[in-house]
Amino acid sequence: MTDLFGNPIDDPAPLRGGSLAGADHADLPLAVRLRPRTVEEIVGQQHLLTPGSPLRRLADGQPMSVFLWGPPGVGKTTIASVVSQSTNRRFVELSGVTAGVKEVRAELETAKRELARGRGTVLFVDEVHRFNKAQQDVLLPAVENRLVTLIAATTENPSFSVISPLLSRSLLLTLKPLTDADIDVLLNRALADERGLRAGEGQPFTLAEEARASIIRLAGGDARRSLTYLEEAAASAEAHGATEIGPDAVEQAVDKAAIRYDKDGDQHYDVISAFIKSVRGSDVDAALHYLARMLEAGEDPRFIARRLIISASEDIGMAAPSVLQTCVAAAQAVQLIGMPEGRLPLAQATVAAATAPKSNAVYVAVDAAVADVKAGKVGQVPPHLRDAHYSGAEKLGHGQGYLYAHDAPHAVAAQQYLPDDLMDARYYRPTSHGNEAQIAERWVTIRSLLGREG
Repeated sequence: MTDLFGNPIDDPAPLRGGSLAGADHADLPLAVRLRPRTVEEIVGQQHLLTPGSPLRRLADGQPMSVFLWGPPGVGKTTIASVVSQSTNRRFVELSGVTAGVKEVRAELETAKRELARGRGTVLFVDEVHRFNKAQQDVLLPAVENRLVTLIAATTENPSFSVISPLLSRSLLLTLKPLTDADIDVLLNRALADERGLRAGEGQPFTLAEEARASIIRLAGGDARRSLTYLEEAAASAEAHGATEIGPDAVEQAVDKAAIRYDKDGDQHYDVISAFIKSVRGSDVDAALHYLARMLEAGEDPRFIARRLIISASEDIGMAAPSVLQTCVAAAQAVQLIGMPEGRLPLAQATVAAATAPKSNAVYVAVDAAVADVKAGKVGQVPPHLRDAHYSGAEKLGHGQGYLYAHDAPHAVAAQQYLPDDLMDARYYRPTSHGNEAQIAERWVTIRSLLGREG
């Protein structure tokens, strides 16, 4: 392709409905206008941007294939955009939502022809987890032979959504949520940069500290969300003839009341405390309310999942032992699918835990046992329970007289198990709640068979 004077010009980069498509008009959103143009302008992800790191080499034009895995708004598309501007290679974007096998094959054929002419191709696949196996299989030879430099972005764990041969031929780079300090840098850039916000006649906006804190809190580590809130709040302020963006403008921008929740302050501890105490108190509505507050404030869902797992053993225990499995499954699901879909398994685990019968018998039992050990009540292991599988053990009397439980009636062998100093110890006291009521009846029988009545 040539210009009016016969000079060769590069072909326009084909962008097929992805995140970078159509990013060349006057009414672009603030988050798009402010996309970094160089590696140095990228905010966050410093663990991936050290000198000599894969991302640095990728931006410098070194051919490789990478999978960028992370939650929304942390810079996956930004990195692809930076690469597209820092290299003279042909840049192609495909969307995992709209592109089919036909489109993938066509782009790879074009890449092959361009490579023969000495021009490489960077292929950016947004939402690659939406590609089926057939689409991923088409990419495999191109990646293996470096026909293209593949940059694939996904919010889902590639280990579960990407075929192993394709993943093994690529680097997996994990992106982290932006910190509050990172979001603060973005807000400052939006207020000062020539591509950022401007009121009437080009007058700059200012951001009240309370409004800034609200945006940072509500952004939850998502750069795109923070800039979207800021842009809408600026429009709201301008509509009222103001150039300072206040908390009221932010509240109107997000169409919800500002949530009083500080991830690093008292509110953080107060809300998680109220959440766990509501679960313990079996008030499922209150528990869901506090869950929603944490999620909307950008709390790490893995933190919530961990607290639910603890509660499943501490507050429910053997009264409903399957709740622990539900909470562990919710934690794994959050790790697998990310947010916002992760709110669903978290809600399911919250409902299961709040509505389950409660017992702290396991919690009390293990703490009582630990307290005795710390107090020095340990004693010697009875000789018949000691290891008898080494040479010389028999001469020491180890294992002699041991009764194999499966040979005894009901598979309960009546013999001494506790050390002499703890013969009267009783740690586990099952309640009559839920499943533990059956355990309580069985435990009375077992203690009788063991000769430990009472």
